[in-house]
Amino acid sequence: MTRVAFGSGIYLLTSLAAGALSLGAAAQPPVFNAAGELERPADSREWVYVTTGLDMFYGPTANATRGERGSVFTNVFVTPAAYREFMRSGTWPDKTMFILEARRAETGASIDNAGKSQGELLAIESAVKDVARFRANEGSNGWGYFTFDGPNGLKDSARVLPTSASCYQCHAANTAVDNTFVQFYPTLFEVAKRLGTVKPTYDPAHKL
Repeated sequence: MTRVAFGSGIYLLTSLAAGALSLGAAAQPPVFNAAGELERPADSREWVYVTTGLDMFYGPTANATRGERGSVFTNVFVTPAAYREFMRSGTWPDKTMFILEARRAETGASIDNAGKSQGELLAIESAVKDVARFRANEGSNGWGYFTFDGPNGLKDSARVLPTSASCYQCHAANTAVDNTFVQFYPTLFEVAKRLGTVKPTYDPAHKL
């Protein structure tokens, strides 16, 4: 799915080498254990930060959900090699991995009198592009979705969510690039628009 325009032979070799390095580096995460579960990366906070959302909820249950949980920040990180490839081509390579962490929003923390700051970690979720692993899963578009939440806190590994989970249909129908919400990643959205990789089905006025 990556769109590449090659020029001279030297540029072709250079680009292929750079792409191989990029994809090779991107292949380190994700890591799956012998049971086929995705290992939770310990260093995701060292990945490339792409966005933060505050109280982002989709659909008519937003108000009820917000009332139960209070305000929530969501921070999104992506593997560095995948980020570099996106900046080059406007697409996500195979083995791209995202981490989303949810943190409770605090008011009046320390010397703050008016705003909100990030506090307690509430949850960690992940999205992984692995076409060979997920291609047989109807409706996945080569992506798998995971949550590391457990009854006793965060789990070290997680099984892929079944394609009956609402995230698959939502990502397929409402994302701007591939199966990702690049419309909420302002610097990357500009790249996608410039390189022409925004999906023709993306409608910025659409609401759930």
